[in-house]
Amino acid sequence: MIKSAVTIALVPQIKTGPWIFWENLEESMRKTAELGFDAIELFTASGNAINPESLKILMNQYKLQLAAVGTGAGKVIHGLTLTDADNTIRKKAIAFVQEMMEFGALFGAPAIIGSMQGNVTQGNTHTNSIGLLAEALHVLDQHATSLGVKLIYEPLNRYESNLIRTVEEGMVLISKVGQSGSLKLLCDLFHMNIEETNIAEALRKCGAMVGHVHLADSNRKPAGLGHTDFQPIAAALKDIAYQGFISAEALPLPDSSKAAKHTIDVFNRYFKG
Repeated sequence: MIKSAVTIALVPQIKTGPWIFWENLEESMRKTAELGFDAIELFTASGNAINPESLKILMNQYKLQLAAVGTGAGKVIHGLTLTDADNTIRKKAIAFVQEMMEFGALFGAPAIIGSMQGNVTQGNTHTNSIGLLAEALHVLDQHATSLGVKLIYEPLNRYESNLIRTVEEGMVLISKVGQSGSLKLLCDLFHMNIEETNIAEALRKCGAMVGHVHLADSNRKPAGLGHTDFQPIAAALKDIAYQGFISAEALPLPDSSKAAKHTIDVFNRYFKG
């Protein structure tokens, strides 16, 4: 069964980003539950920013799961990426992601590698940068296996990354790195709208490699407020027997509550069941 999730970001430095809820965690979880979402996707400042026992109490209270944890604070707050030319910074980036993975693993949730992957830096080559990314993902993939959780890698569009942009490029990278089966793809419908010729067919090519889906419309507004046709996308996910989460990562417009309502309405119309 495909399950619904909504993003909650608790990092003030990224408040302009595409996350539905922003501030009070419990209030956001209450609204999430009232709208009928199955889970939350959390963006925190670090792996120890939230007390796990307190979060477990809230999740039990509101009958929510933890779909995934984001790692982007490592770049935003600390300037860490997995492709930095400085080996010391790369090691710190890996350690930061591992900390986030360990937090997520307490709930059986994967960590997401998005902006933490970095970019091709000045004086470096694309090939070498991909090699650095592959080395880091190999280490993190092994850590995910030891924790018994998945690790989710996200291709980003050309305006955010000059590394891996399409899901096909992501599949090639994962096939070289992820020998354990723990490393999966995050298919973000906003990024795919920019980079893919046909979103539905790209999802079918990914098949079992799809580990997580981010839901937003063509303009990064909540689903239903752009021109993306979600019917063929939903059909493709059902064709590949996707059983994971579809998580709303979109701009909180016109406000967080209405953005969440737009999202769950589209989820229930196209993806539920």
